[in-house]
Amino acid sequence: MNDSAHIELVVHGGTVVESDWMGEADLYVADGKVVAVVAPGGRPPEGAESAYRIDATNRLVLPGGVDPHCHVGFTSGEFTSLDNYRECTTAAVFGGTTTIVDFAIPRSGQAPLEVARAQRDQASEGLCDSALHASVVDWDNSVPDQLRLLAAEGIVTVKMFTTYRGESMASADTILKTMQVLNEVGGMVVIHCESNPIIEEDQRRSSERGQIGAAHMTTTRSELAETAAVAEVLAIAESIDAPVYFVHQSTPAAIELVAAARRRGVRAFSESVAHHLVLDDRSYAGEYPERFVCCPPLRSQATVHAMTKYVFNGEITTVGSDHCCYDTAQKEVHQHDVREMPNGLPGVETRLPVLFSEFVSKRGLSASHFVRISAANPARANGIYPQKGSLRPGSDADIAIWDPRAEWTVGIANLHMKTDYTPYEGMNLIGRPTVVLVRGVVVVDEGKLVNNSARGRHVPAGPVGQLR
Repeated sequence: MNDSAHIELVVHGGTVVESDWMGEADLYVADGKVVAVVAPGGRPPEGAESAYRIDATNRLVLPGGVDPHCHVGFTSGEFTSLDNYRECTTAAVFGGTTTIVDFAIPRSGQAPLEVARAQRDQASEGLCDSALHASVVDWDNSVPDQLRLLAAEGIVTVKMFTTYRGESMASADTILKTMQVLNEVGGMVVIHCESNPIIEEDQRRSSERGQIGAAHMTTTRSELAETAAVAEVLAIAESIDAPVYFVHQSTPAAIELVAAARRRGVRAFSESVAHHLVLDDRSYAGEYPERFVCCPPLRSQATVHAMTKYVFNGEITTVGSDHCCYDTAQKEVHQHDVREMPNGLPGVETRLPVLFSEFVSKRGLSASHFVRISAANPARANGIYPQKGSLRPGSDADIAIWDPRAEWTVGIANLHMKTDYTPYEGMNLIGRPTVVLVRGVVVVDEGKLVNNSARGRHVPAGPVGQLR
């Protein structure tokens, strides 16, 4: 550590959990950074005696979560999600997430560079830090230079869609050209894969049957639509030796395609999201099916069960939230036609507690693996590791102290997202973050927001080649 650093904070007595190790240790923080990790009996840094101390006895000390898939104030069709950076990041820190990765998706006639810069400028409103995915929809001769400028400014990942014709869908040719430029600058395409022709045919048939409402969501976007698009995009990436990251994969077949490509040497990675690992299509048979409309849709109970092994064997690289903060009123406007509904579920606050409870507490996933898929790998995938997603010396002191035995019930009344529902209403969970720090400052303490200062920063990304 820097001998001149003045130790301001010590987190002592807890079990520190990294993506590749865990053990009893004390963390020492100065100037918003972790400066030392000392095992019991080790010599503390000079000046630590006068530092503020947090007792983490019987608790886990984790790096704050990195959510690789968050939509803040996202406009799609006639609807805009309801939260801004301050509101989204407030919910995030209550859930143990200290970095979100947002999207800057251009509308018709907008330039990717301008949209990304405008979205990035909102980062300062947040209670925690954020990174950003740019997006390309249409190709013209200005796009390569825009992508190079974005990379120079620390935005190296670019979201693309193979569906949503007329709004955000990119052609195969545009996907290839974008991959080529990003490959030159250490970047990567981040892609939503569903075959648009198959979806449009699924929806046409559903409409003819009079089954195009929310209760029939599963028939409107088939599993085959996902695997078909994944196979095509993998072939494009492999043909030019470019990396590619698949968002919200929801089926074993899609994940197996990516895993097989990775074994061939393709730099291909799978993200899943919490609701595809925990919820299933029985939700569409409930009282409020519209609340669960998302793309891809919730899959069958058997498919969700089969997804579990990919969490444990590492084929799922990251787990995000795909947070879209719509409320019931927005969902109900077109509840009888999913083609017009806003797609997406609120989840930035519940991602980590749900994953921890369902996989660590109840199924025995190691705490280190939990950190790997929810913090370290998302940071690596976005070129911000080890500044984020780690508690090694030199990392930002984004710390989530967890009570692994806390039992509680999810309810919208005890959450902080700017919506009137959660898809996990009534779920009983084990484990939750109790103290959360952003760059060494305590923001949440025992369920209360104790510092509401806007301290958010945009985190510039470096090359994304750190994924394992």
